[in-house]
Amino acid sequence: MAAAVSQSGTTRMLGQSSTIAPGLDRRPSCNYRCSRSNIRGYTSPSAVPERVLSGKHCCSSSSSGVVAAAGLDAKGRSSISVSMTKNACRGNKYLDRAINATLTGAAVSYAITKIVTVDHDYWQGWTVFEILKYAPLHNWKAYEEVLKVNPVLAKMMISGIVYSIGDWIGQCVEGKPVLEFSRVRLLRSGLVGFCLHGSLSHYYYYVCEYLFPYNGWWVVPLKVAFDQTIWSAIWNSIYYVTLGLLRLESPARIWKDLTATFFPLLTAGWKLWPFAHLVTYGLVPVEQRLLWVDCVEIVWVTILSMFANEKAEQRMESGENNPETVLLLSSDTVEENMTNES
Repeated sequence: MAAAVSQSGTTRMLGQSSTIAPGLDRRPSCNYRCSRSNIRGYTSPSAVPERVLSGKHCCSSSSSGVVAAAGLDAKGRSSISVSMTKNACRGNKYLDRAINATLTGAAVSYAITKIVTVDHDYWQGWTVFEILKYAPLHNWKAYEEVLKVNPVLAKMMISGIVYSIGDWIGQCVEGKPVLEFSRVRLLRSGLVGFCLHGSLSHYYYYVCEYLFPYNGWWVVPLKVAFDQTIWSAIWNSIYYVTLGLLRLESPARIWKDLTATFFPLLTAGWKLWPFAHLVTYGLVPVEQRLLWVDCVEIVWVTILSMFANEKAEQRMESGENNPETVLLLSSDTVEENMTNES
């Protein structure tokens, strides 16, 4: 049977050890001695009754007694729980890296193979130099043939790839290692690019030509201004709202985030797109514009993705979107509460 021994104002529990449910890191911020029996047997934080967490069944004692009785370290954390959590996180990190490396390697290998083997039906008698020499030209011709057969699908695929790559770069810029990117976030961005950007942009450039059916030099600035006000506002909103819906956020939350970032995002585009669109509307034929824009858009999607995901990831880190996190306090908070009350 466990016995409580008071030594130098510190209450310690001696006797047999008891298993504590992982994740029970919330400690009441009052001075009392909490017996192990109060939390023994609970299998998850959500299973612990509020009367136990609130400390109503505990008597007054020193704050260090809470730490000792619960089997915690000096920072208010269960040493067993912390060790298990670290091992699990390390294992998940290695698994994620392996999956991401496999997917990335497969995608890059497939793309290179398709590009190099565009002339595989005519390779007989060709040298390696000849294969590499004619590959760019023949890939361009193949792309033009696809544009004639199914232009919308071709542009959808290009936009999907570009938006996936842009989101990946955005995650790396935010500080994530190259192979530790979020596959879910990358997939969301790629889906928006594939399903919406490619098709909508295809029709937008033809609408723009219909609205400004002139050939003078002065029409190029008009098209750029229209693009960077009306169209940019529409597309940025579509992208932001769609990502929020894919994250299963509420309409009120999506609207709040959109209004907070609408003008900063719009004005950020003015630092890049006006110069790029001088080429878009001045030199590039209408059927090839999306390809040129998508090449530049790798940089823009990096910025767009960071804007669109910044607030969502901040909420995830703070625990706002996770109902179970209300049961958890950081070790620094526990330590601060104990210090203030002692």
